[in-house]
Amino acid sequence: MAAVGNDTETLWQNLVAGKSGITQVTSCDVSDIPSKVGGELKDFDPTKYMDPKEAKRNDRYVQIAVNAAMMAFNDAGLKVGDVDPDRLGVIIGSGIGGIASIEEQSFNLFEKGPRRVSPFMITSIITNMAAGAVAIQLQARSVNFCVVSACASGAHSLGEALMHMRNGNADVMIAGGTEAAITRLGYAGFCSMKAMSTSFNDTPEKSSRPFDAQRDGFVMGEGGGILVLETYEHAKKRGAKIYAEFVGYGATCDAYHITSPDVEGRGLDLCFKRALADANLAPESVDYINAHGTSTPYNDKFETLAIKKTFGDHARKLAISSTKSMIGHLLGGAGAVEAVVAILAIKNGIIPPTINYENPDPDCDLNYVPNVAEKREVNVAISDNLGFGGHNAAVVFKKFVE
Repeated sequence: MAAVGNDTETLWQNLVAGKSGITQVTSCDVSDIPSKVGGELKDFDPTKYMDPKEAKRNDRYVQIAVNAAMMAFNDAGLKVGDVDPDRLGVIIGSGIGGIASIEEQSFNLFEKGPRRVSPFMITSIITNMAAGAVAIQLQARSVNFCVVSACASGAHSLGEALMHMRNGNADVMIAGGTEAAITRLGYAGFCSMKAMSTSFNDTPEKSSRPFDAQRDGFVMGEGGGILVLETYEHAKKRGAKIYAEFVGYGATCDAYHITSPDVEGRGLDLCFKRALADANLAPESVDYINAHGTSTPYNDKFETLAIKKTFGDHARKLAISSTKSMIGHLLGGAGAVEAVVAILAIKNGIIPPTINYENPDPDCDLNYVPNVAEKREVNVAISDNLGFGGHNAAVVFKKFVE
């Protein structure tokens, strides 16, 4: 669920077509803020899978998570009660959580007084509430928590869910990430640290340009992705539709700088290597990487360097793309949506492009599938994400063979 589609099929078709969902921001006033573009959800109805009263009590990031989770659950052919509640868990990450509610209730406090602060404020802003709300909706009583690791949150959530399944804590895990940070406060904060694109306000569809020499910062997106992860035995017993096999997970820290990636790519290199070792796969077996590719000067350069370190000569044979070029950066929701894209690339044999790649950068000289989707058999795909604080996560998926 992102700027080019509120359901998986629409999202996928638009990404393959290279369609940008980035427009000038309309959901909040950014007239006095340097960046004026974003990847907003279009025509999102939170009450499609939520009771209207519950939707009203929850922040937008929770609404997104519940709706995405219900779509994933339905797509998996499951109904509430089909899975033993004690064997059904939920891990959903978010980088910021209820920032819109923080902003709204702060205005209420300072302009109208403490009595006008909503009794639902606390449960609207705390970042674990997406996982809690989904668990209540699906009656999931196994492991349940939230991962908060900035822009790596969604990927870490998937990996931690995999670990809990391996440890025998669940047969089915609902896992992913969600974010709704397109607010005045969110934009003001990121713009103050010079992280966002400001040069393409009049041509928003051109503003997110990962790996391009004219990139000048990330573009905020909103949305989320939720996956149904299931042990093979449980899936086979019920005749489940299987998209791919989740085979590996890596997590590391740069321990270098609070916002900049390691300039030598050491943390991400180690993360890739751990993920491949966990999957018992050689670097040469990887066909596609859905890169973090934020369209910031530092990330794209150092992510490219890390890929070269891990994959050596094979790096130039890889297909690499950043779908952030079309939907923006979903922060804590990014890793989960991008994992979905990696899985669909395996399933469909098509790699979505990196649009707006027009000006080659000598520091970013790999195959980023520029501007047009590539038909290619994909047996192994990786999705990687990096977060402020030096957090790195990588997840590995493999074509499922009965």
